Amino acid sequence: MPQTTRSVLMIRPAHFRSNPETAPSNAFQHLEAVPDRVAHAAAILEFTRVVSALTEAGIDVRVFDDAPVPIRPDAIFPNNWFTTHDDGTVVLYPMHAPSRRAEVRRDVIAELATGGFTVRRVVDLTGHAEPGLALEGTGSMVLDRVNRVAYACLSARTHRAVLDEFCSEVGFEPCVFSALDRRGIPIYHTNVQMWIGTRAAAVCLDAIIDRAEREAVRRGLAAGDRTVIELSHDQVAAFAGNALELQAGDGSPVIAMSAQASAALNVSQRETLKGYARIVDADIATIERCSGGSVRCMLAEIFLPREQARE
Repeated sequence: MPQTTRSVLMIRPAHFRSNPETAPSNAFQHLEAVPDRVAHAAAILEFTRVVSALTEAGIDVRVFDDAPVPIRPDAIFPNNWFTTHDDGTVVLYPMHAPSRRAEVRRDVIAELATGGFTVRRVVDLTGHAEPGLALEGTGSMVLDRVNRVAYACLSARTHRAVLDEFCSEVGFEPCVFSALDRRGIPIYHTNVQMWIGTRAAAVCLDAIIDRAEREAVRRGLAAGDRTVIELSHDQVAAFAGNALELQAGDGSPVIAMSAQASAALNVSQRETLKGYARIVDADIATIERCSGGSVRCMLAEIFLPREQARE
């Protein structure tokens, strides 16, 4: 399985706003005293910036509109409710917050199936949500697709039993650890502290509190001669860990991240990344502050096989 893809799915939100139901488990989120209409208008502009920046970089961006009802404040983050895999598998995930469970949309999967991609099976894990067990897609997990390892820091949004079921269904091995931010608060999603590309990976090792777990993550990320870029707590707070490597149309690597995340990189880190990939960024300050997620969270990768007749 390749590590990266050139196709991503994005959801244009219908009701973006800061969600009070998700704030208790997301220390990156700020409940703003901003009218919902103001936050939504800003988020639409920022969403459009990301789409434009990726499209100009040669990424195949499939944009879907959020339905007006029910209200889904976090619909802009589709990577949490589904993943796709190169054998034609789609996995649907249980969300921690009840307000987010309505984001799971089988009509979107159906449109992918009629839009040039092959869906061979759907693994539905959403039933775990009712007893309170969550696994929020590639927010909860950062996948090393080449080496078949699912990295996951445990939290209210990432339950070990559901992780194990995912790994059993798609043939991955779990690498589980606990992680705290600079204030000692559990990190809510693995993908805010690490990302994995083809020749490089970035991680805040200082956030991993157990030495054995920290070394297991370090060794795993370095497999295959990847360069491991170590992030600081301050860089994680600026979403430098919330990035995603993609392929441009010519096959060259692109690193997608926010403007805040890009600005947080030091000179050495920036030179390392520029040595093999183009950094593409966009200013999404409202999305980051109001919802506690960044560019990677907005991108659901499409690894499904393409139907040759429709190429």
